Amino acid sequence: MKHRRRDSFWWYWALTGIALGAGLSGWRAGVPMAMLLTAIHLGKRALHARSLTDFGVQVRVAYLALLAVGSLPFLVALLFAQLVGTAALVVFDYCPLARILSLMPWNRRGPLTLARLRATFLSPPVAGSILTVLDTS
Repeated sequence: MKHRRRDSFWWYWALTGIALGAGLSGWRAGVPMAMLLTAIHLGKRALHARSLTDFGVQVRVAYLALLAVGSLPFLVALLFAQLVGTAALVVFDYCPLARILSLMPWNRRGPLTLARLRATFLSPPVAGSILTVLDTS
């Protein structure tokens, strides 16, 4: 598996997680900083992929939308869930958001079954996209 700590995308996620954690700890600029980093990361990924429908772009759009929605005081629990998911990505290369998005009809081939759910959430972390693993199962 590629050493992710040399990957600029990994660094964006790590810095975003730090900013989000700082925001949840009381630093007022933390969540807006996480949003800015995510927007930059989104733009960089879209340019790299040359497609707005690219799976990596979808993940970053969803992440940015969740940051925005989670900024509402009564939905702050979403930000805590994002922090846990970002930590899982940075530490273990396991992205819960990508796995959830892989279940959307436009990202999967075939029906949504218990076997697909099991494979989606219980398969080990992979290099690259979770879609490549699920398309072969």
